Amino acid sequence: MKSFWRLLTYIKNYRLHFTLAITSNVLTALFTVVSIPILIPFLEILFDRREGVFDKPQIQIGDLSSLEQYFNYYLTQLIQTQGKESALTFVCTAIVIIFFLKNLFRYFSMFFMAPLRNGIVRDLRAQLFDKVLALPLSFFSEEKKGDVISRMTADVHEVQWSILNVLEAIFREPIIIAGALALMIYISPPLTLFVFALIIFTAFVIGGIGKSLRRPSGDVQNRLGALLSIIEEGLSGLRIIKGFNAEGYQETKVGKENNAYRRSRTRLLWRKYIASPLSEFLGIGTVALLLWYGSKMVFTESLEPGTFLAFIFAFYNVIEPSKSFSKAFYNIQKGIAALTRIERVLDAKNAITDQPNAKPIHTFSDQIEYQNVHFAYRAEEEEVLSDVSFTIKKGKVIALVGASGAGKSTIVDLLPRFYDVSKGKIRLDGRDIREYALKDLRNLMGIVSQEAILFNDTIYNNIVFGLDKVTEQDVIKAAKIANAHEFISNTEMGYHTNIGDRGNKLSGGQRQRLTIARAILKNPPILILDEATSALDSESEKLVQEALINIMKDRTSIIIAHRLSTIQHAHEIIVMRKGKIIERGTHDELVDQQGEYRKLVALQAF
Repeated sequence: MKSFWRLLTYIKNYRLHFTLAITSNVLTALFTVVSIPILIPFLEILFDRREGVFDKPQIQIGDLSSLEQYFNYYLTQLIQTQGKESALTFVCTAIVIIFFLKNLFRYFSMFFMAPLRNGIVRDLRAQLFDKVLALPLSFFSEEKKGDVISRMTADVHEVQWSILNVLEAIFREPIIIAGALALMIYISPPLTLFVFALIIFTAFVIGGIGKSLRRPSGDVQNRLGALLSIIEEGLSGLRIIKGFNAEGYQETKVGKENNAYRRSRTRLLWRKYIASPLSEFLGIGTVALLLWYGSKMVFTESLEPGTFLAFIFAFYNVIEPSKSFSKAFYNIQKGIAALTRIERVLDAKNAITDQPNAKPIHTFSDQIEYQNVHFAYRAEEEEVLSDVSFTIKKGKVIALVGASGAGKSTIVDLLPRFYDVSKGKIRLDGRDIREYALKDLRNLMGIVSQEAILFNDTIYNNIVFGLDKVTEQDVIKAAKIANAHEFISNTEMGYHTNIGDRGNKLSGGQRQRLTIARAILKNPPILILDEATSALDSESEKLVQEALINIMKDRTSIIIAHRLSTIQHAHEIIVMRKGKIIERGTHDELVDQQGEYRKLVALQAF
């Protein structure tokens, strides 16, 4: 139940709504309990079994018997002066008022609980998304995107319906049960003792069913996460699926997981559905035993018939809240399974964080230094980088080349701290980058990746992405430098054209030019180009290459390139193989060395 109590800590943001909801629940319970004894005088008058109280009693605060005596005295006076019909009218009016107030406050309890419940769900989803954005990239190499989406949607939805929707029951039903039991004890302790054992038995049976729901519910949520992952992969890879005629393979894959989800959900529902008929059967059995035992007491005149009927009504007000409470209990067990999956994300450790005394940095003035850098994605795996050392002076252009898997992208991912080095240091202006404020560090850098990462939004918003205080003229200027202005102007709504999911309304070259315009607009002192021109056709590549040469003037740039023609003018070219630097120098120096770089040049020339 630790997860449940943790969820309740979110209530602190909604103290007023919570206080009003609890107050309304208490008043609902109070009027529910009061509605039970009010039936006794009605039944006694109706069946003419009422004994009059002719002496006016003294009311003593806290003494229920004195209140009862005073009420009976008032009814006696009413019957004597105005007749039984007036007394019945008075009692019926009191019953209507009490039940009206009971249901009014019941509505208020739900009214005030609604913003609290939905607010907690909003806060939970927002906190979950914020944590997803804050987690390092290494977290997502272990998790499926579909499963993360499932936790943010289906699991949060399950928490809302399984836990938050029964909060009012948790706070209201125990009060009603306690009040009704107290009244039952007041009416007849022996009869109460008889049914109390039956109530405990019923509660344990229903509670056992609820407890058994927790593990199957967790399995259902895991299955749904796996199913969503496969569906997400299918939608992302639709072009490849169709190109390879792999529809049947993908259908089989989805069908298998879909069937597994169906089986898990069916088993869960089987257990859930048995609770209601079982609780009803146990309730009827308990009532039958109560009628048998109570009737014996009426026959022996140890209990009045009207009082016995009121006792049955009080017992009903124990059974129904008990069923609601037990239902809330097994719903909570089901919801905790979903909440546990959410907590795995919320409690995931984030190693990429600011140090307590992180230093601000707003300019880059000297150099970047990789100093004996080692890196492995996981401690038990082989190193991706091994003893890498080099220096990048301000304003210089450094190029990284080598075969796929040589570690080029990993080198540039370490600079903005997408990952942290395993050993060694990366220094910026003489200080370890881990000592700087993370946001300030990343503000110094503009990144153009191999894959054009765009969002389902307008061209304008994709270029401005993440920047404040940017004018439209600044955006147009950046687009012109990236040779994107012409094709943007030819779109239906210009810069306000929506480019679709991942920019699929644009060609590959157009998408890449937008990402370059985005980096240009940021105007960072350090530029990282990870295969920035690889998706461009020859004509677009030439246009963009000219733009990149212009923006790289007097700017520190790190370029990863397979097309060696794009890096011939770099101040230094670093050749990588299996995570190590094997050659370094200018283009002409490396060609003269007759080494690995010369082989790469020869292959591309061929």
